[in-house]
Amino acid sequence: MPHQNHMKRSMADGTNPEAKRSRCHEEPNRKIYSSDAEEAAKNLLKLSKSDPQRIPNFSSFNSSNGIMSKHTQPANAGSIQNTAKKLVIKNFKEKPSMPANFQEVTWEKLEAAVDAIHSSCAIRYSLEELYKAVENMCSYKLATGLYSQLMSRCQKHVRANLGQFLAETLDYEQFLKLIDNCWQNHCRQMIMIRSIFLFLDRTYVLQNSSILSIWDMGLDLFRQHIISDKVVETRTVDGLLRLIERERNGEAINRQLLKSLLRMLSDLNIYQSAFEKKFLDATEMLYTAEGKRLVQEREVSEYLLHVDKRLAEENERLLLCLDQSTRKPLITCVEKHLLENHMKFILQKGLDQLLDENRISELTLLHNLCSRVKDGLKLLRMEFAVYIKKTGRVIVVNTSNDPEKDKDMVQQLLDFKDRIDFVIAKCFGKNEKFINAMKESFESFINQRQNKPAELIAKYVDSKLRAGNKEATEEELEKLLDKILVIFRFIHGKDVFEAFYKKDLAKRLLVGKSASVDAEKSMLSKLKQECGAAFTSKLEGMFKDMELSKDTSLSFRQALQQSESIDMSVNILTQGFWPAYPVVEVHLPSEMLRFQEVFKKFYLGKHHGRKLQWQPTLGHCVLKAEFNDYTARKEIQVSLMQTLCLLLFNDADELSFIDIQAATGIEEVELKRTLQSLACGKARVIYKSPKGKDVEDTDSFKFADDFKHKLYRIKINQIQMKETKEENASTTERVFQDRQYQVDAAVVRIMKTRKTLSHVLLISELFNQLKFPVKSPDLKKRIESLIEREYMERDKDNPNLYHYVA
Repeated sequence: MPHQNHMKRSMADGTNPEAKRSRCHEEPNRKIYSSDAEEAAKNLLKLSKSDPQRIPNFSSFNSSNGIMSKHTQPANAGSIQNTAKKLVIKNFKEKPSMPANFQEVTWEKLEAAVDAIHSSCAIRYSLEELYKAVENMCSYKLATGLYSQLMSRCQKHVRANLGQFLAETLDYEQFLKLIDNCWQNHCRQMIMIRSIFLFLDRTYVLQNSSILSIWDMGLDLFRQHIISDKVVETRTVDGLLRLIERERNGEAINRQLLKSLLRMLSDLNIYQSAFEKKFLDATEMLYTAEGKRLVQEREVSEYLLHVDKRLAEENERLLLCLDQSTRKPLITCVEKHLLENHMKFILQKGLDQLLDENRISELTLLHNLCSRVKDGLKLLRMEFAVYIKKTGRVIVVNTSNDPEKDKDMVQQLLDFKDRIDFVIAKCFGKNEKFINAMKESFESFINQRQNKPAELIAKYVDSKLRAGNKEATEEELEKLLDKILVIFRFIHGKDVFEAFYKKDLAKRLLVGKSASVDAEKSMLSKLKQECGAAFTSKLEGMFKDMELSKDTSLSFRQALQQSESIDMSVNILTQGFWPAYPVVEVHLPSEMLRFQEVFKKFYLGKHHGRKLQWQPTLGHCVLKAEFNDYTARKEIQVSLMQTLCLLLFNDADELSFIDIQAATGIEEVELKRTLQSLACGKARVIYKSPKGKDVEDTDSFKFADDFKHKLYRIKINQIQMKETKEENASTTERVFQDRQYQVDAAVVRIMKTRKTLSHVLLISELFNQLKFPVKSPDLKKRIESLIEREYMERDKDNPNLYHYVA
C-alpha cells in the first residue's frame, strides 16, 4: 500500500529531501490515515509475539516524519513487556509545494500526446502516466487552463482539415468519402483524447454546466469549422440526396457511406436544419411526378404493388440510415402523393376488375393501402357498394324478359353473395362497416325488381326440397337453406314469397314429393324465427292437416275393415291454410263415387257441420295392369286424371281424343297433358296415332298390349305444365288482395290510436308500419275506400285532415 511505502521510506531516512519531493509531486495533499497506522501496529504486535527481539525502537523516529510515539521501557532490560500504550498519527505540519515549472512540463507532455493522436503517430508516454498528469493538474486547480489549452489545440487541428474539402476537382462521391473519412478520424481522435483527459471531464466539466464535455466540444468544433461551412454543407447534403436518388432509381450504392454521414449530421444536431427539409422536398417532387405518370400507365394491380414496394423501401431506408424523426413526414409524403391524391381514380379504374376476377391478394393489398390514408377506407367502402349494386342489378333485372335467365337468378345471387362474403372475410378483415355496406347494397338492388325475386327464391327452395334432389347431403342442404335465408332477408315482398312457397309446399306434401320432412320443418323453423309466428301459421297448419289426415285415414280403414275392404286414403285440407284450387268436374267411375260417399258419411258422422269438397286434380291411384304376356303383371302409379283415361281401355282397345274427353269430362288442355304423359313419355302404356310429341284433337289412342318394363311398380309422372302468366298473375293478385287488407287494418289501427291525423302524417305512419313495398297512390285509394265504408271521415274545413269514426 502507498502509505506503508511512505512509512518505510521515513524509517529508512526520515529527512530525505528527494523522497519528500517525490511524494509531493506524486501525491499532493496526501495524508496518512489512522487506519494505515492501526494496520501497521497490528503487524508489529504480531511480530512481537513471534520474536520479541525484533521489535523496533520507536524512540529513534524523527518527529519531522509526522509520527509521534510513546513507549514505556521496562526496568529490567532482559525482560520485555509486550504491550504498547499509545500510537498517535498526525498530518504534515507543512503542505507540500508544487514545483515551479510543473504546469509547463506537464502540458508539454500532454500536448505532445494530443498532437501524436491528431497525426496518428505513436505516443511516447504511457496512458497511465498521461492520465496521472491530468489528475495532478486538476488537483492543483489548473483545470481551467488545461481545458482551454486542449480546446485550442483541437480547434487548430480541426481548422487545418477544412482546406481539403474546398477543392472543386472532387466529384460528389469522392467528396462524401473524404468527409466521412475525416469524420471517422475525428471521432476516433476525440475518443482517445477523452480517455486521457477523462479525469478533467469527470471533475471540472461536470462541476461547470456552462462548458461542454470533451466529446461535445469535439463535435462543436467539427460543426463550427467544417460542416457549417456553406460549401461543405451544401456539397454534403446534395451528395447525400444524389445517393438516395440513385438508390430509389434501382442502382446499388454505398449504403454504409450514406448511413455514416446521416449519423454524422444527426450527431452534430444539424440533421433537421441542413438535410431533412431538402430531403422531404426532393421526395415530394419525385413521388408527385411518379404517381401522376404511373397511375395512368400501369394496371391497378401493378400500381398497387409498386406503391407497396416503395413504402417497403422507404421503411428500410428509415430503419438503416435515416433518423427516426423523419419517419412520419416521409411515410406521409409517400402515401399522399402515391395513394391519397389518386385513390378515387385507382378505385374507379380497377376495383371492379379485381372483384370480378376475385383477386384476393391484390384486394387485400388495396385494403391495407387504403387504411393508410385519410378517408381511404371510406372511399373503398363506397366504391365497393357501387360495385355490388351494379353487379347485382345485372343479375336481378332481366332486361330481356327471358324466363330461362330468371331460372338462374337465385343461384347467381347465392354465388355472388358467397364471393362478396369471402372478399370481406379474407381481404377486408371482416370489417363491420363493409358488412353493413354489403347488406344495404343487396337490399337496394334486389328490390329494384318488385315481387319477382321473392317468387324465384320460393321456387328455388322448392327445387331443393323436392324429392329426387340428390345434389346435396342433409348437412349441405341445411347450409344451403341458411344461405337462402340470408338472401330472403333482403327482399321487401316477403308476402309474395309466402304465397309461392305455400303453393309449392302444398304440391310437395300432397303428391309426396318432399325430399325430407326434417328439412321441411327446419326451413319452416327458420322462417318462423326470421318473420314471426304469424308468417308461418298457415304453413304450420298444412303440416298439421297432413298429420290429422293420416289418423283419419287409419280410423276410416279400421271402421270399415269388417264390412268391406276399401284401399283408400283421403287428405282433409283446411281451406284457409292451403292454396285456392279451382273446382274441376270430371266423370268418376261408379266405384270411386261409392268410395267417396262412404268416406263422406264416415267423416261427417264424426264432424258435424263441415263441408267436403273433392279435388280430383290432386288425387293419385295405383292401378294393376295385365298385358298380352299374362305373367307381365304390373302396378302403375298414376294421377287421378291418368287413371280415368287408362280405365277406359278396359272396355275398348282404341279410342279417339274426342271419345276420351267425352267419357272423362277432363278439360281439353289438362287432357292433352295427361295423354301426352301416357303415350309420349318413357313408359308408354298407350300408343298414339299418328306418332309425335304433341297431342292433337284428331289423334287416336290404343292400349299397349306388348308393354314391357323391368320394374314391377312403375310411376308415370304427370307432365308438369309450365306456370302460365295467368296462374302467376293469379298468385300475385291474391298477394295484392292480402296487402289491401293489411293496409286497411293498419289505417284503422293508426286512426283508432290518434283519432285525428293529417294526410301526410298518416301516409308517413303507414310507410313505417307496413313491411312490404307500397306506393302512395295505392295508400290513397285504400284511405278513400275506408272513408266510403265510414271507418273514417274528412274534416269539414280541412280536406287533408282525417277523423276516426268510432
